[in-house]
Amino acid sequence: MNSSPLKALLLPTLLLSSVNSLAAPVVAPANAEFPQTINMRFCIFDIVGTKGDAYTYAKDLALEAKKWGIQVELKVYTDERIASEDFKAGQCDGVAVSTMRAKQFNFFVGSVDSPGALPTFKHVRELVNTLANPKLNSLTINGAYQVAAIIPLGAAYVFVNDRKIDSVEKAAGKKIAVLDFDKAQAKIVQKLGAQPVSSDITNFAGKFNNGQVDIIGAPAVAFRPLELYRGLGDKGAIFRFPLIQVTASVIVNRDKYKNVPDFDERMIRMRQFAASKLDMVEKIINKSEADIPAKYWLDLTPADKDKYTALMREARISMTKEGFYDPKMMSLLKKIRCKFDPVNQECTSKEE
Repeated sequence: MNSSPLKALLLPTLLLSSVNSLAAPVVAPANAEFPQTINMRFCIFDIVGTKGDAYTYAKDLALEAKKWGIQVELKVYTDERIASEDFKAGQCDGVAVSTMRAKQFNFFVGSVDSPGALPTFKHVRELVNTLANPKLNSLTINGAYQVAAIIPLGAAYVFVNDRKIDSVEKAAGKKIAVLDFDKAQAKIVQKLGAQPVSSDITNFAGKFNNGQVDIIGAPAVAFRPLELYRGLGDKGAIFRFPLIQVTASVIVNRDKYKNVPDFDERMIRMRQFAASKLDMVEKIINKSEADIPAKYWLDLTPADKDKYTALMREARISMTKEGFYDPKMMSLLKKIRCKFDPVNQECTSKEE
């Protein structure tokens, strides 16, 4: 497939059928398992809009949607704020946006993208597989809304326009782009003594490339599509140390389907299907990271890695107490970390 890595990752949320702004619905034939066909209209955020070759992947998902008895109508947005607002206004039955943006619909799942909570992709894999377990279905529901899928987009790294900014201390006074809807980011930046600059997913890269901010956090899949090498210039660098694992979420308005007895089963199938694609997603993420020229990467010393891991843990704990993150999710993420690293000091603590 010739689509950009960012396109290929953002559009697993397209449940599917065409690259037109408003796609023709997929006709879902009745079957023995799901005899009642349901219609769903999705607002889909894709930062590059419809200009990409994601059709092949979309067709795969369309075939699966037919198996679940879902007839889909799709609308694509290049501004996730508008997609989210249209979803809240009832213009769509589902929405696909960043999990940070999705926090307003499900605080539990929306707390996934917290600093240092998932150090590697294997931790992300464990989380996605865990949330695909039918026994945890109730945790995906918050009032009228339900999480239908979580799609990993890769680790977010720190991009700086000057590699001399090689420590937290040297970030003091620098301008850092933060997402305007995620108050946790601004809080963390302020604690570092830096200056948060309100941004959104559509303009944070432009601010970095134009020199309006000194530092951003972004996954490798954004490097080429958003031309972040312009902001790096000749002096910039990318720290090979994951801040967070960026994910996207598909949210549905389950209230519209409360008379469909097997609706939860269809949502479970959707999460399980997303989990089944993790090998493919991991390959795309790894390729995106490998494609970034070696000259940009800057490795931290083991001592600095330990220091920043501790700082992120302190930030998670304090900000959970302040109400920025869900305690149940923080506990689950800790269990996942300790599954892979049981001798870590945090595993004997009861703070998360």
